[in-house]
Amino acid sequence: MSRFREELRIVPRNAWIVGWLVYLGLATLLGLVSTVGHDPGLSKMPAVGKVFFAAGIPIFLFMLVLLIGYVYADAKRRGMRYVMWTLLATFIPDAIGVILYFLLRDPLPTSCPRCSTLVKHGFAYCPQCGAPVEIACPQCRRAVERGWQNCAYCGTKLPISGPSQSAA
Repeated sequence: MSRFREELRIVPRNAWIVGWLVYLGLATLLGLVSTVGHDPGLSKMPAVGKVFFAAGIPIFLFMLVLLIGYVYADAKRRGMRYVMWTLLATFIPDAIGVILYFLLRDPLPTSCPRCSTLVKHGFAYCPQCGAPVEIACPQCRRAVERGWQNCAYCGTKLPISGPSQSAA
């Protein structure tokens, strides 16, 4: 399964339902306006153009509804303020709220190897059971990345052996 399909699966069912209802309602309304309306510009449009007008324009609103549903579900699984991000994505015009979410979202949490609790990115130890999740500095106990020679927080020289230092 592709990554896109995996990510699409987190969109809530309610967002799909609302998206389809919005699409069908707007497509019906635009179809009626393009065929029954009294606009001289629309009446001269060929039938293919009227179909694209009625079916193509609502696709953008359908995709926006799905994006807002994705923001809701993704912020929730990342442990972020999902209600706030959903409201921002909904009410900031021109999809700027959605763009801001993608620029500012937190990394996905990792699973604790001992108790399977979701641990936020950057935590060296599991807050539930205390098991080491990432490599930690022996001095300040903050998470460090593999390959660092010195701790970025306190400047302590790090031992070369990576995984064994996290048990300390």
